[in-house]
Amino acid sequence: MFGLSIWDIVVLGCYLTVIFGIAFWSFSRIKNSEDYFMGGRRFNKLIQVFSAFGQATSADTGPSVTTTTANNGASGIWSALMMLFATPSYWFTGVWYRRMRVLTMADYFAERYASRSLAIVYSVLSSVGLMILLSVGFIGITKTVMVMTPKSVEQLLPAEKIQYNKAIRLEQLEKMDYAALTATEKDELKDLQLLRPDKHFSHINKNVFIWIMVLIVVSFTIIGGLEAAFVSDVIQGAFILMLSIILIPFALAQINTVFGSTGVLGPLRMIHHHLPESFFEIFGSPYTIDFTWYYILAISVLATINVAAGPNQLVASGSSKNEYIARYGLTFGTYLKRIAIVFWGFTALALTLLYSNSLHDTDKLWGYSAKALLGPLNIGLIGLLISSLIAALIATSSMMMLTTSGLLTNNIYRHINAGKSEKHYVTVGRMLGAVVVLGAALMVMNSNSILNQLKANWEFSIIYSSALWLGVLWKRTNRKAVWTTIIATFSIFYLIPIILPLIFPQIRSNNFLLKKTNEVVEARTYTAHTMDVVQRNEEIRKWDMMYEKGLIKSNRPDSIRIGEKFSRNFRQPQKSIFWPQGITVADDGTQTGRGLLSVDLVVVQLLGFDLQVNRYAFNETLRVIIRLLLPFLIVILISFLTKHTEQEKVNLSRFYAKMKTPVTGDPEVDERELNLSYQNPGRFDHLLIFPKTQWQFCKWTKEDTVGFLISCAMVVGILLLLFFLVNLGGVIGG
Repeated sequence: MFGLSIWDIVVLGCYLTVIFGIAFWSFSRIKNSEDYFMGGRRFNKLIQVFSAFGQATSADTGPSVTTTTANNGASGIWSALMMLFATPSYWFTGVWYRRMRVLTMADYFAERYASRSLAIVYSVLSSVGLMILLSVGFIGITKTVMVMTPKSVEQLLPAEKIQYNKAIRLEQLEKMDYAALTATEKDELKDLQLLRPDKHFSHINKNVFIWIMVLIVVSFTIIGGLEAAFVSDVIQGAFILMLSIILIPFALAQINTVFGSTGVLGPLRMIHHHLPESFFEIFGSPYTIDFTWYYILAISVLATINVAAGPNQLVASGSSKNEYIARYGLTFGTYLKRIAIVFWGFTALALTLLYSNSLHDTDKLWGYSAKALLGPLNIGLIGLLISSLIAALIATSSMMMLTTSGLLTNNIYRHINAGKSEKHYVTVGRMLGAVVVLGAALMVMNSNSILNQLKANWEFSIIYSSALWLGVLWKRTNRKAVWTTIIATFSIFYLIPIILPLIFPQIRSNNFLLKKTNEVVEARTYTAHTMDVVQRNEEIRKWDMMYEKGLIKSNRPDSIRIGEKFSRNFRQPQKSIFWPQGITVADDGTQTGRGLLSVDLVVVQLLGFDLQVNRYAFNETLRVIIRLLLPFLIVILISFLTKHTEQEKVNLSRFYAKMKTPVTGDPEVDERELNLSYQNPGRFDHLLIFPKTQWQFCKWTKEDTVGFLISCAMVVGILLLLFFLVNLGGVIGG
């Protein structure tokens, strides 16, 4: 079926049998809500590492890194590596989650701010956020499997054929030197870049496949709970790591066969000899000029602040035996993903050399390469590959589902329908979790962009992230300030952008709001490689043909030879300033903005700043900075203007006493230590850096310092690994 051999089906069947066997084993151990939602808080270091790795790695990661690297060269890897610089902060937030000693992040809001209503609002908002994040995994695996089952050009429907031809034309124009294009071609290029026609169409019905995946995820999670998810993460982590490297040896061997190189080093030389030099620029590639260092920095800070407030982070770390395991698992499990991403990018360079000329659509590259390299062996490797994708989806989705069901069950349903048995609440939790997965599936029906969904999830957390950070680090933070920032940020960034186009649909076609960044053309100088020579010869052939017809007046492109220096112009397309999902163009030429209106950037423009003259990355960075700073400024201002309620004052003492008390692996010892802290709330005040202020920064212990330095060293090490792998063939070749 769809090209799968009997061995592929056997491997896939064995994987699903083992995974559901774990689920039924875990089912027999579930006695209460804590067992189902937190696995009884009995997980060790290995389980925590693979849990963090599993939930951080979704089914789309490997294929999407391959696509962006094939399109943009080594710099495309930043599409998945943006959060690398945020990872060292996990060494501290992992401890926070465990010391909170709660079932869900909403419980933190209830305790810290003495407000059950805040906990309910957080539960609802964060559930929507997790729904968005969960939809990313479904989009990823759906796109990948559809890529592995493509229609041939002859099988396309008439409407699909029109889209396909436009996509082919766009690729042809983008590969040309912009200076060599005619005025007509330049206009055509602008129109096609705005339209972004689709070129990939599959035999598989997208909706049917999504619902099959929903059934697998829901069944597994409902049966097994968190313990099944975490135990299976060890197996699934191994599958995902296998997914990261499985194509490398086969790709290198195929390069030897096709290009006549030998050994292990020969293929690396071939990669550098044939691919353009620009493909090996990690920062500042001409293909991603707008993906600047300052945008990466802004996104990293955004990730550091917002990811920490995600409810799934607490579930992963809060289920650890003690706080050291919590911080160790969260930090180094996430680094496993960063390392896997580097190898995915390295693999993509080899696959680009082998198959980029065989495909017009790089979205097909990963699936096409897997079939071409592994399929002929007929030993079940394609089945193993699909199992790895399902493993990544289950690892992420089960955590999202359990987190959300815990939020809604413990913070809403339990208070509406109190006094029921633990078995009753576990049953309700299972049903609520299923509803969330269904909601994510419905989102996928209406969105096909992984990047847009990821950005939506990252930014959605700004509504409540300041309440976590300032609530832990600043005693003066109070309930009124948190309510103000939640209402203000939700209204400015979401409610108004949603309501305005509904009331006034014409604003999506308003000329002022359809402003785009100015066109940028940049010249770069490189040493010519084989692919550069091929592309230049094609440009010359096309120029000669146009010249004979009298259709071109520009100068004839100069011929180049391998090893020569040459110059090439790159055009960065105009992009919408105020509509994050871009602008669509109807057949009659009418332009319409898509997505949620960036009200913050509209205000900046109205204040007299011309955003059209900025690069797209600068405007995006400005938008991120506004959304980072505004919630914190509101909380700080309102906290200075208002006071805590009496109940908040009572809760504050217990909360900070608890947050300063280390978590041991023995529940009885931990309970005894907590009681001592409650009796003497100032027991650990000697650890404060600013003891006479409201700030709750504590002095670093040896464990804090050493772990953080190692974590920072890991960032440097991963960057060096990336640089080494990307440049290895060039160094050897020199």
